[in-house]
Amino acid sequence: MARDKGATVDAPDHAAHHPDHSIDEAASLGLALRHARAQSGKTLAILAAETKVNARFLTALEQNDWSSLPSRVFAVGYVRAYAGALGLDEQLAVERFKRESPDTSVPLKAPVGIAFEDVKRNTPRIMAGVIIAAVAIVGWNVFQRISRVQAPHPSDIATLPNTWAQGAASAHEMDLGAPRAAPQDQTTPAPYITRGLEAELTGVDPNDPASGDAAPAPAATVQKAFNPRGAVYGAPANASQVVIQAKKPGAFVVRMGSDRVLFARQMAAGEAWRAPLGVSATIDVSDPTAFDVYLNGELGGALPALQTSLAQLNARAGQANREASAPARPQAAAPRPVTVTSGPRPYTPQP
Repeated sequence: MARDKGATVDAPDHAAHHPDHSIDEAASLGLALRHARAQSGKTLAILAAETKVNARFLTALEQNDWSSLPSRVFAVGYVRAYAGALGLDEQLAVERFKRESPDTSVPLKAPVGIAFEDVKRNTPRIMAGVIIAAVAIVGWNVFQRISRVQAPHPSDIATLPNTWAQGAASAHEMDLGAPRAAPQDQTTPAPYITRGLEAELTGVDPNDPASGDAAPAPAATVQKAFNPRGAVYGAPANASQVVIQAKKPGAFVVRMGSDRVLFARQMAAGEAWRAPLGVSATIDVSDPTAFDVYLNGELGGALPALQTSLAQLNARAGQANREASAPARPQAAAPRPVTVTSGPRPYTPQP
């Protein structure tokens, strides 16, 4: 008995008993639907009223005109309703519709086929080849590094040269000799006397025995100047006339009275202390010969005693300063006759 409503068929055909065969064996879904509608004897108007689907959409399904159908969701519903109204398998009809009208809105999927299958089949071989090549490259680099490493070996020099032997005399020995003394801090060259110039300027002939008493006194010797060789303590340079410098290490204490210490230090060689002006103090040292006294920048000898008055040293510096700034007194010379000539007399050097 057929599943179509409103009609009774005494001799149902093969498609009525096997609806799935009519869908699978038909050339297309539309041809299967049209053949089933013809077998049922119903018109499109009757089927449109039963399925509540517009007759033009049913016509589009029979003619495989998928572009005339609405959205895919409604089209699948129309196929399901039309197949049910004709007594066909609804699921088979929907699957046939999806095969014949693929969904274009679905994103692209991975390619399938012989080429893709070959790539998948050859992928393990390709990966194995890449791994083998990488291992070979790394192994070759390691082998090269190991082969370059050499074990330590003794020196190629079998015997030492004679000149390297300890204590061997060199063929080019140098005799340095004894060390020389250090140069003086300040030296004054002997004054140069121009022969005949003194007699021309002063009227006294130094070669004349009669003028020996009137010969000028020799110039005073310039003493060694103060040369800082280490730290300098005490007053500023422009406020001091006395500087005490240590020639060798020694204790140096400056006391003002009995209970006040102005300066105290274990002086090293070269260190110095500037004495301030107008200060009454006592200099107490461990060894007076270890300290030099400089007056107005010139050497004045060593400290005279273990305890020395600072006022005494300042007085010496002041006296030396006054003597150096006083004008020199001219010495009396024996009168000599002077011959006056007209005009300038030319200078004639004497032998």
